[in-house]
Amino acid sequence: MQNPPRRGKEVSFSFKIAVIEQINNGQISVNHASKKYNISRSTIDYWMKKLSNYASKSKAMCKDQEIKKLKERIESLGFIKDFQQDMIAEFENITGEELSKKYLPEHLANEIQLKKKKKLTK
Repeated sequence: MQNPPRRGKEVSFSFKIAVIEQINNGQISVNHASKKYNISRSTIDYWMKKLSNYASKSKAMCKDQEIKKLKERIESLGFIKDFQQDMIAEFENITGEELSKKYLPEHLANEIQLKKKKKLTK
């Protein structure tokens, strides 16, 4: 990050956000930022007060996007699990071997047994 222009000159919005993020993330203290960028503590405090709403809104948006992606991933993994269980159930029906009971956790083996029963009743 570049140092801001001399005192009295305006600095960019992105620079202000970057300084605030460093402070909020614990990378530097307000005192250190003040010395490092030659900005008064009161100016940094002012930026933090004025821009706190912006930072919290952008974090909330990121969290919402992250939650949406995680929900999509969970749904995708659910489809994969169902497909794998269907394949195991089909294999066990064809071969007559009960490998799921032998090698999988009980709750998964039980789910596969239910799938096998459903296929037999169809």
